[in-house]
Amino acid sequence: MSEDAAFDAEALEAARKLFAREARFMMGAVSMSGLPDTELPEVAFAGRSNVGKSSLINAVVGRTHLARASNEPGRTREVNFFVVDERLRLVDLPGYGFARASKGEVKKFQNLGRDYLRGRPNLKRAFLLIDSRHGLKAVDDEAMAAFDVAAVSYQIILTKADKLKPAEVEAVVARTEKQIAKRPAAFPRVLATSSEKGGGIPELRAEIASVCEV
Repeated sequence: MSEDAAFDAEALEAARKLFAREARFMMGAVSMSGLPDTELPEVAFAGRSNVGKSSLINAVVGRTHLARASNEPGRTREVNFFVVDERLRLVDLPGYGFARASKGEVKKFQNLGRDYLRGRPNLKRAFLLIDSRHGLKAVDDEAMAAFDVAAVSYQIILTKADKLKPAEVEAVVARTEKQIAKRPAAFPRVLATSSEKGGGIPELRAEIASVCEV
């Protein structure tokens, strides 16, 4: 991340205060007709099954059990909405790549995630979570292509960065930024995070607050 792209201390503190306020689970939707109104800005979290979406959402809001984390890949089969300070929503999308469910069921809840991305006018940005230990894989190309086609701005968030040495984190960030450079809907800044250690969480909060203009 270049210095001119970094958030200053004031922005980081404002974001910290925002996410220290009330955060609550709003609902889980199993169809487009069940989605809530579009009055509040939203950011969505997408990624391979078991990449750590729920853990990251919990880290952002400073809560342990707001989003239900599971060691079972593919558990999230709804579009789950969480409200922060009644000012914005965090949206947990079904994972892709693996799920312990029938092929028909997997296709159903993954298509729901794609439909959400295409049909949500208040969606400000999607965060595509990638395990920092593995980097972008072929299975992630389909997700990025879906974002590009839907013209949804998305940002790569590397998870589990605490499992790597600092130099290795820098290398995977640089490599990932190069890989997405020509993708039309990709936000150029790649952010490395650790839900367990808290690394990158203040910056992610600031990204959310900035894009939602709250």
